[in-house]
Amino acid sequence: MVSGLYLSRLTLSHFRSHKRAVIDVDRRPVAIHGPNGAGKTNILEAVSLLSPGRGLRRSSADDMTRRPEALGWKVTGILHALHQVHEIEIWSENGSARQTRIDGKAAAQTALGRIARVLWLIPAMDRLWIEGAEGRRRFLDRMTLSFLPEHAEHSLSYEKAMRERNRLLKDMVREPSWYAALETRMAEAGAAIHAGRLQALQALAQAQQEAETAFPTATLELHCDMPTETQALRTALADNRARDLAAGRTLIGPHRADLYAVYAAKGVPAKDCSTGEQKALLVSLILANARALAADFGAPPLLLLDEVAAHLDANRQAALYDEICALGAQAWMTGTGPELFATLGDRCQVLEVTEEAGLSQVTKAG
Repeated sequence: MVSGLYLSRLTLSHFRSHKRAVIDVDRRPVAIHGPNGAGKTNILEAVSLLSPGRGLRRSSADDMTRRPEALGWKVTGILHALHQVHEIEIWSENGSARQTRIDGKAAAQTALGRIARVLWLIPAMDRLWIEGAEGRRRFLDRMTLSFLPEHAEHSLSYEKAMRERNRLLKDMVREPSWYAALETRMAEAGAAIHAGRLQALQALAQAQQEAETAFPTATLELHCDMPTETQALRTALADNRARDLAAGRTLIGPHRADLYAVYAAKGVPAKDCSTGEQKALLVSLILANARALAADFGAPPLLLLDEVAAHLDANRQAALYDEICALGAQAWMTGTGPELFATLGDRCQVLEVTEEAGLSQVTKAG
């Protein structure tokens, strides 16, 4: 059996615009083209559900169901992960929370992170460097999760404890004993989150330094005004209760962190770079993440690159495709026309997505 990480079959049932689609592919990159609104991104979103979290659109389960039927939906993937083959089923019935089965057995979403690695770059991320810190934290956490599947559990633990603490703050509860256990959980999970993020940044920095690439190197820093050790963070949360009571929310912790990036060769902050440079920096980080994972996990991740040609000139498009192929990654890429992927030739397989009578149709063209 060939080693690696790739999908050989993806089945969509009543998912978004797709009433029924069965996509059989091999380990090569997958180029998906078709007009806007035909359902290309919906295919990438389905693949993104094979990893922990809410997928590349961060949508609710109810939002993913095909309308007007609203019967619920199902996504099934045959995943080749290193030397094993897994059948992954993810579904929702009547808008209920997503459920997951791996090889016929019920599983938590976090279990997906142990058998698969999925990275994505979508047009909404093009403004990553110039919008709020929340998007950059989410971007960093996706990269951290790709290295450390347990990062999802730390994040869930922290967020749950913080929600409960914030409820006490809004209710103006002042009794210290009500806060102690929550702050202990937040401190333990918060310190682990911070350490994981730093580990991911270190892996990315090394992967960028060791590779010759057509894409610019980004120098990354984690800005987080908080103690990083568990005990110190627990003490800081307790000491900060008065300020937090006044604000009605928790003001210190990893949920306040920000990712700062600089175009290394020019010494220019990413937020001040041109649109094309910002896109190139994002592509560079995704590729660095993939290279680091290939060494750490044993195989490059699945890459989801939506409208990837946008803001990249022809030379950088060709360079991106060359790097994907050299890496050996199964990249699922979308674009409006097949000409955008012409330089890939037979190194990729081509899917055409069309819409007729309200139904999305997926046809394999090569």
